[in-house]
Amino acid sequence: MKFYRFLACAALFSLLILPARAQNTQQPSQEQQERQLMDYIDREVQRLTSLLDLEPWQEFYVDSVLNHDLHAMYEEVNGMSQARVGNADLYMNVQDRWMQNIDDAYHRFFTEDQWKKYWKTGGKRAQAARDKRARKRNSQ
Repeated sequence: MKFYRFLACAALFSLLILPARAQNTQQPSQEQQERQLMDYIDREVQRLTSLLDLEPWQEFYVDSVLNHDLHAMYEEVNGMSQARVGNADLYMNVQDRWMQNIDDAYHRFFTEDQWKKYWKTGGKRAQAARDKRARKRNSQ
């Protein structure tokens, strides 16, 4: 399951950041990007619902958190791309910040058992990667 969490983050990264940074390839339209983002959110809600046996109210919160935070992340990344920010580390900083916000929100409404399962199935690995990048940033 850790692999699937990593794969989901990598897919999100490729959906949001790589298309925005592509120079000589055809950009997906705004509508296509929105559809891809909504598809990702739907798949992630379904994955977490089946993995953690979420209650309907928790499923609603997961959907709400992902919709808000991923759209905000997308807008921030898009703004950076339009401003022609070329430093990939800055894009990763934005993604790390928003993914941390998502994890913090999940922690507030998941039960202790759900949080432990989420943590074991990839949350811990994602947090460790974010922490490692933060230490690297702070040491520079």
